[in-house]
Amino acid sequence: MLLARPRILAALAVIVTPLAIIAFSWMGELHRSAELEPLIAEAAARHNIPLPLLRAVVWRESDFEIRATGTSGERGLMQVTPGAAQDWAQANRIRSFRETDLFDPRTNLAAGSWYLARAMKRWSNADQPQVFALAEYNAGITHARRWARDTQTLRAEDFLEAMDFPTTKAYIRSILRRADLYSLGKNPSPLESARRKLSLQKEKWLRK
Repeated sequence: MLLARPRILAALAVIVTPLAIIAFSWMGELHRSAELEPLIAEAAARHNIPLPLLRAVVWRESDFEIRATGTSGERGLMQVTPGAAQDWAQANRIRSFRETDLFDPRTNLAAGSWYLARAMKRWSNADQPQVFALAEYNAGITHARRWARDTQTLRAEDFLEAMDFPTTKAYIRSILRRADLYSLGKNPSPLESARRKLSLQKEKWLRK
């Protein structure tokens, strides 16, 4: 019996430790989300983007981490690339803009929401403009246009079917699911946080 105790404790540690990490990560996400809610609401209102959708994009891109960085130079809450940020700065005549400004949450949300809103306007004739806009936000306008051209329609269902980037398809669906939860006034479970991390790891593996 005495010999069994260390084994039982070791088994419990194997089970409890990952659960504790997931719970801690989830609580951090909720805290960061609540702190940033006013800024996200401000950006959503300015660019006429549904608040649940923009909040879901921020979650998917950075998990509400202000200093998040990507493998291709993306920065901040909405993982804005330097090129997209320069387009935003030029369109809004912001001559003092520097790439490091993307770590400022208000600046990042302004640039990212501007880019997303522009994409939604571009696809305003589609049955679900947000699906097309999210594809453009994630994969770029060239790929989004190719998928739309291949379907010869502007139906989101056909567009997703034509999409040959599994990571972009998963990206869109995860954001829409999260936006639906936010629309209902619900916060996702801890498992949702774990699922996001697994999805990101899968994306990294598929891109290699």
